[in-house]
Formats: sequence, C-alpha cells, structure tokens
Amino acid sequence: MAVVKALAEKGHNVTVVTLYKPKTYHENITNVLIAPTDQLQAKFDAAMAELSSSVKSNFIQNMARLLNANRAAIDMQFGAFVDRRFTALYESNDNKFDVAILGYVFNDFQVAVGAKFKCPIIMTWVQQSMNFVDHFVGNPHEISYVPTMMNPLATGEVWNFKKRLQNFFLTTTSRIFSFALDYSMKGYYNKLVEMDSSLPPFEDMKRNVSLLFCNSYYSEGPIRPLAPATVLIGGIQVKDKPDALPKNIADFLDASHQNGAILFSLGTNVKESYVKAEAFQIIYKVLSPLKQNVIWKWGDLANTPGNASNILYQKWLPQGDILAHPNLRLFITHAGKGGMVEALYHGVPMVTIPMFADQPTNSKKIVSEGYGVEVDKLEITESILRNAISEVLTNPSYANKVKTFSRLYRDRPLSAKESVVYWTEYVIRHRGAAHIQSPLVKMNYIQSANLDVYLLILGTLFGVFKLLLLVAGYLWKRFRAAKRSKSKKE
Repeated sequence: MAVVKALAEKGHNVTVVTLYKPKTYHENITNVLIAPTDQLQAKFDAAMAELSSSVKSNFIQNMARLLNANRAAIDMQFGAFVDRRFTALYESNDNKFDVAILGYVFNDFQVAVGAKFKCPIIMTWVQQSMNFVDHFVGNPHEISYVPTMMNPLATGEVWNFKKRLQNFFLTTTSRIFSFALDYSMKGYYNKLVEMDSSLPPFEDMKRNVSLLFCNSYYSEGPIRPLAPATVLIGGIQVKDKPDALPKNIADFLDASHQNGAILFSLGTNVKESYVKAEAFQIIYKVLSPLKQNVIWKWGDLANTPGNASNILYQKWLPQGDILAHPNLRLFITHAGKGGMVEALYHGVPMVTIPMFADQPTNSKKIVSEGYGVEVDKLEITESILRNAISEVLTNPSYANKVKTFSRLYRDRPLSAKESVVYWTEYVIRHRGAAHIQSPLVKMNYIQSANLDVYLLILGTLFGVFKLLLLVAGYLWKRFRAAKRSKSKKE
C-alpha cells in the first residue's frame, strides 16, 4: 500500500484489489474489497495458529507448516481472482490499465493478470531478492555468498567452508520448496486456463515480469549481482514526515521523556489466540514493573493480560509514527521485515521474538549486526526476557549501532518513493521495458548453468582421451612388434 500511495500522490489513478480493508486512503485510490469466505478465513487462521505455535519442531515440519499456511492463503487469493468484482475490471471496455503491480508471496498463478489486462507486470517482494523471486528478472544466485531466506549474512562477512556448505544445502532445500510451489501454482493457473483458453502458457507468463521491487537496500546487504530490472525500495513504507499521533498515544509518549518508552507488537498476522496465554502472562510480568511506559498492541481490549499504569493497550497502532517518537527507547518485535525496517530507519534497538517465515532470519540479522537481542519463543521465561530488555536498554552499543546504520540507510540518491514512481513510469513509457530484461529469464536450467557446454567439453576431452589411448595402444603394439622382429633377427 505504500507503493500504491506513492503513485497516487504523484497523480496516478490506482485500483487496489484486496482481501482486507486497507488503512491507506487517497482520492486517487479505488479499493475493491473482496473479503474471503468465513470457511477460507478459518482455514487460514488455523494454519497461522499452527505456524505460531510454541511446539518445538524440526526444519521439515516447519517447511510443511509454511506450505500449509501458504496453501490456505492462495485459496483465499484464488477465490478473489475469480470473483465477479475482480473479473469485471478486465471485462469492462471502459477500463484500461497501464501496468499491474502484484504483491508476491509464493502466488505465481497471478501472472495471468498481465494477459487479462493486456499490460506489463511489476512484482513487489517484502525482502531482499532471493531465489524465490530471482527467476522473474534473471538475477544470478551465487550460492557461495548469496544467502537464502533461512540463512542470514552479516554485512561484509565472508563465509568459511562450514557456512558455505550450510548455504548450499539450505539453497538446495529452498529450490526443492520452489519446485513444489511451482507445481502447485501451475495447477491453479491451469484452472484459469480452463475458464479462459486464450491464456498463454504459464511459463510464458512468468517471463512477462518487467520489474521487481524489493523491500531492501544495498546498505542492508547482501552485496550480490542484480539485474537492472531489480529495484531496491527498502523503507518504502516509512513516511517522509511522521503523522500526528492519536492524542492518547501522543500524551502517553510525551509523558515518557524521563525514562523513555517501549513498543511491543507481534505484527498483524499473529493473533493473541495463536500464542499460549502463559507466554503473554510472562511478558506482562516483565513489562508491568518497568519504569518505562509500554505501548502494547493487543486485539481484544476487553481481555488484556493485566492492568498496569505503565502499559497502554491498543488494538491498532500507527507503528511507524510511534517508532519515530524521540522518547521511544526499545521495540519488542516478532522481527517482521516491515517493523524491522521502520526500527532501523528511526534508529530504535530491538528485542526480537521471531515466530515463523522470514522472521527467524531477520532476527539473526539484527543480532549479528548488533542492533538487538533475540528471545526464543519456545524458551521464553521471565528472567530471559527481563535480561534481554535490560541488556538493550542499559548497553548503549545497541542504540549506537542502529543509529549509525540509520544514517547509512537514509543516504541514497533517490528515496524509496521516488524510485517507485520513476521506475513504474519508466515501465509504462517503454511498454514493459523489455530492453532491460536479462537473457537469463528466457533460459532453462541447463542453459543458464552451461551444463550443455560443460557436457560438450567433457565429451570432447573424453573423446580426445580415448583417441590418445588408441594411438598409444597402436604405437605400443608397433613398438613391441618391432622389438620382437629385432630379437628374431639377432
């Protein structure tokens, strides 16, 4: 929605199709709300609850849970895709769209939008570019120094053999995950083909992506090769100037000038019902005696973990505006990329409690760079959480490091919003900008990995080797025959 707002403020008319009521409004934005059915929403909630559970599980179980949650999310999206409120947009002769901007979360089937609306496609992705999205624009993925979502890389770090080996196996695993997703997405796409036989093949449509917006920036790392069609817009959701806070929140933060304030939020996707009540009781017992004021994002205001004079519960929070407040000293977060970026931009150190998906990797990045401390959701106790909060609040190195990075993160030739507007208009002006598409997009794995070339070279070398053996064998026989002939003459 930050991308949408940047374009709307520039004067573009933007139609947004969404499953949930957005919190971003502008006179140039038209929202088409297609809420999921109660059945699909319940299925998604159950999958998210399983992902957020405090049950210890191995890597394979975590991946299976992620796939289950993704399947539930895709069912919701596919339902919206075939809904009359959506199909009416491309069936109407009065509508003309210059470009389609698609939020990518393992939902490749939506590339059909390009054919439906007869326009180029821009993908948006919530992380740095990685193998899940590299193929859309042809970014080479060098395993020796380009990490996967599950393997963070500290700025300037050169991996030793053990870490390179680990990244090889993690990358291989994520590619298997991608193949499984691709097979699933092709099934969804084929359902669309059954409804409209004029749709191009799935593989052709995946090559129709003109641009990839990634919510990262060079200063975050990793430093890696990127095709020109990859545009880094890290911090796009951060406002140029924070909005005025609601009065109760503003008064609460302004009154925290002496000891400072703490913001605690587990994001929008983690509901209180997903987490055991005991965990929130532990958190409450740690936060309530603090001398700092605490703003706590909590959905059910009628049933809070407890009442304390230093805690303000809020159902919804203007998170970025709160993080920009000068009295905020600490952000307790699940390490979602959006909140992480806002905290880094405003120079706020963190205590992380990662839940699922990219959050454990984001958290490890925060820890490795010295921006905060991690608390394992499966091992959280009063003493562990209390010590983590005390460490970040009393050790100035965390605040100093994150403020140093904040200055670095802001230093760029174009702001994230300016980059979004420029490159979107660039794609529109040049009708998809096919001239910046990498040849890698149109190559299969054998071609891109040069396997056919290596096979030819190996075959040639083998042929030469065999020929040399034959020649050597022939010469050896001639030599022995000559030697025997000479012996007989003697």
